[in-house]
Amino acid sequence: MRKQLSKVKLICGENKLVKLSRGERISGEWRKTSIKQRERVMVMESASLLSVSVSVSAASLSRLKPLGGRSCININVGLATSTKQLRSSYFPTNKSSSFTIRNSSPSASAQTQTSTSNDSPVSGNAIRRRFLNFFASRGHTILPSSSLVPDDPTVFLTIAGMLQFKPIFLGKEPRNVPCATTSQKCMRTNDIENVGRTARHHTFFEMLGNFSFGDYFKKDAILWAWELTTKEFGLPPEKLWISVFQDDDEAFSIWHNEVGVPEERIKRMGEEDNFWNSGATGPCGPCSEIYYDFHPERGSSDTDLGDDSRFIEFYNLVFMQYNKKDDGSLEPLKQKNIDTGMGLERMAQILQNVPNNYETDLIFPIIERAAHMASISYAEADDATKTNLKVIGDHMRAVVYLISDGVMPSNIGRGYVVRRLIRRVVRTGRLIGITGDGQGNPDGAFTPVLAETVVSLSVEIDPDVFMRKTAIVEELKREELRFVQTLERGEKLLDQFLADALTQEKPCLSGKDAFLLYDTYGFPVEITAEIAGEMGVTVDMKEFEVEMENQRKQSQAAHNVVKLSVGNDMEIAEGIPDTEFLGYDSLSARAVVKGIVVNGDPVQHVSEGSEVEVLLDRTPFYAESGGQVGDNGLLYSLGDGNGKPQTIVEIKDVQKSLGNIFVHKGMVKEGSLEVGREIDAAVDAKLRQRAKVHHTATHLLQSALKAVTGPETSQAGSLVSFDRLRFDFNFHRPLTEDEITEIEALVNHWIGEAADLATKVMALADAKKAGAIAMFGEKYGEQVRVVEVPGVSMELCGGTHVSNTSEIRGFKIISEQGIASGIRRIEAVAGDAFIEYITSRDSYMRQLCTMLKVKAEHVNARVESVLEELRATRNEVSSLKSKIAVLRASSVASKAIVVGPNNIRVVVENMDDTDPDALRTAAEFLTESLQDPVAVILGSVPDEGKVSLIASFSPGVVKMGIQAGRFIGNIAKLCGGGGGGKPNFAQAGGRKPENLGMALERAKEELVAALSPADAVQR
Repeated sequence: MRKQLSKVKLICGENKLVKLSRGERISGEWRKTSIKQRERVMVMESASLLSVSVSVSAASLSRLKPLGGRSCININVGLATSTKQLRSSYFPTNKSSSFTIRNSSPSASAQTQTSTSNDSPVSGNAIRRRFLNFFASRGHTILPSSSLVPDDPTVFLTIAGMLQFKPIFLGKEPRNVPCATTSQKCMRTNDIENVGRTARHHTFFEMLGNFSFGDYFKKDAILWAWELTTKEFGLPPEKLWISVFQDDDEAFSIWHNEVGVPEERIKRMGEEDNFWNSGATGPCGPCSEIYYDFHPERGSSDTDLGDDSRFIEFYNLVFMQYNKKDDGSLEPLKQKNIDTGMGLERMAQILQNVPNNYETDLIFPIIERAAHMASISYAEADDATKTNLKVIGDHMRAVVYLISDGVMPSNIGRGYVVRRLIRRVVRTGRLIGITGDGQGNPDGAFTPVLAETVVSLSVEIDPDVFMRKTAIVEELKREELRFVQTLERGEKLLDQFLADALTQEKPCLSGKDAFLLYDTYGFPVEITAEIAGEMGVTVDMKEFEVEMENQRKQSQAAHNVVKLSVGNDMEIAEGIPDTEFLGYDSLSARAVVKGIVVNGDPVQHVSEGSEVEVLLDRTPFYAESGGQVGDNGLLYSLGDGNGKPQTIVEIKDVQKSLGNIFVHKGMVKEGSLEVGREIDAAVDAKLRQRAKVHHTATHLLQSALKAVTGPETSQAGSLVSFDRLRFDFNFHRPLTEDEITEIEALVNHWIGEAADLATKVMALADAKKAGAIAMFGEKYGEQVRVVEVPGVSMELCGGTHVSNTSEIRGFKIISEQGIASGIRRIEAVAGDAFIEYITSRDSYMRQLCTMLKVKAEHVNARVESVLEELRATRNEVSSLKSKIAVLRASSVASKAIVVGPNNIRVVVENMDDTDPDALRTAAEFLTESLQDPVAVILGSVPDEGKVSLIASFSPGVVKMGIQAGRFIGNIAKLCGGGGGGKPNFAQAGGRKPENLGMALERAKEELVAALSPADAVQR
């Protein structure tokens, strides 16, 4: 098998580092020793860890050149493309010292995790596993991280570990487990300016958490936190400080009396620091934090836990025990909860004994790769360069995970966050000296190369990142190369701003302009100030800070609060069980009315004409989810013995609320309805079939897309309705006509195979192992429903589907378009909607054939012929208009006035309704016929509400410093418009025809004044 060379590190038990890098030879005495004495070394892989035992002679080790207390050599090591295969290399031996080798190649297989010490109990991966296993052994269920794109519409990005449990904390969803533990991917952008400048601020980070949903509470949470911190992770108790809410005597007592923390190391703090609020109302409670003391020798008097040079807060325990009401008062929650968060990067900094989070094995491999690409050494770099490298390391993690979770760069919403972070990376990379792709191609992109390193670090965080690597890398490449052009435009804009500033008495660049360069073009204000200073221009930093503060406030308001509230929904649903869904097997059922809601309030009875929401104990109606719309149908009850409905409620929509309660929305058409009555529920079978057809067709469409465009294409949203389907997907360009045809052909081929669908319920982990695809935006429990079209598609899906693909009958794509940067949308029809679409298109074609008097197969040729005739006619009309304009201009030439000693001929004329092209021809004719020097201004009203203006100046006029573009632009403003062009010729327009006469008079006055101070002479 072909081998690949990978960069790896060897860590010696004597704290000596051996670096192995691609293509470098062994040098000096070490090389001589390695030639004379070699020993076979076996490379093997276990549990995603690649390790090698190396025996090195003590004599050889002593000959290594020390580098800052470390020793360094370079050796080529061949790593198998399959790490499970044994590979060997040779190293010198004599008296041995033991080494461990780990793969840290950025391009290594995702099965081989990169870290400073993967087999070390203090590696980032090990800390994560130890935390989760600690709580798993204490009854917690380990749950996966949720997406960075939250289901909660009130939250921009996932900013906390508790976010996925918000519905449980609110009581809107039942708890599936009494307590859980997670490692959650998180994103915050409100502190972006602190990234790289402090030891602990990040955009992307991992939050380890343990959660109790009405199970254990304060005492157990505190005792376990202490045991985890001091026993499992081995932190010295004397280096730990505690903060508690100022009124939380219970927490203080537990820490002091039961844990044994001295009183002087327990700080009571105010509401701002140690009382957690989810919002103006809702669940809240005191919190307690654990701090690590890097300098205990400073003593305990006058201690400030906010001193970042001494302390780092790494574990926060929230005791969710109150509900804050509208009047601000607190009432105890019926179910007290625990929500904790431990920053993985912060704990890694402590345990790995490094000066900041960035130098942990979670981020530092990215920084090292960037430094190598810039041909610099992180260890020898100045503080500014280190900060820039940290920014790159942080932001690259963020953009890789965001793109993996379906957020593509754009100018709005979450997409703008991705775009802004990528721009900061590109700008910063150029600043530290990375050119092109950092590997010798000056026209290439370097972010995809760094992304390879991020992906290699992602295995234990989110395995899906590796599966989406190709799409991530391609998106980064496109975005970086696009931004390089933007960056160049920004540099030109800065030059323009500085040129304008130099015209001032005291040259100063406005703060707004500096912020525009910073926010839109990625220019750090420090660089803007430095460049400006070289030209003698200052920067209005106060105004810049005002702009920055406005942005921070907007960012914090939008992104940094998880809002929880306990409102009417809870009261309405109290005592109402989850709705039993029967709709997979039946379209009708008997049910009992459990609740009725009118205008948001619960009622016991409704009468005819009322808009209602009905809650049933069981239902055949499908509630909107997974992109599929809710069913339509009827709720009814029969009269006594006559077989006629006594009550009819027409249902137009069904939604899920408070977890799994189905809300049937409709209108009482006949009779009345009251809580407790038994009724019949009947789904509209025709509409359900249309939804089923479109849902299964959506699955087939996704498989066809992957087959035609590549497996990295992924879903970004969907709609399954009665009349069509809509499918959004991540792709960087429009589909070609051939690709659309191929996709349609594939889907219709699968429809024609008449395959039976298989549905089964299985464990989520088993479904993923089997290759099932998760639907975008859906949340899944431990047990999931899998829908399979054998050999074609397998997806996790709770929607309704046909039994056999032949029921779909036919499939047709009706549109394909871009809806955002990197996001395409397909709309299609199937089943009855397909027949209706084809029938209507056939009707249009027959009408067209009748109008053109040709057969269908000749329509294209006939349309081309008609269009050609139309083009010829338009050209003839345009030519005639131009001739008429020239004739009109000939008469206008006699109205020219001569001004100044240079005898400059000036023509300013209203050409009535002459169109813009003819107006241009007339101006050119006048300029040529009157000869240099001449200045021509013509105006017209070609259409209602439109003004057209032309300025044509001969070379002699331009040499006098009068430019057509600037002159006509100012005149156009009088007509409610604008425009410009070259110094000798320019066009403009406006929206106020009533001002044209006045504008032309102004033009004549200004032109005469500019060309000569002497009076004009009529000739």
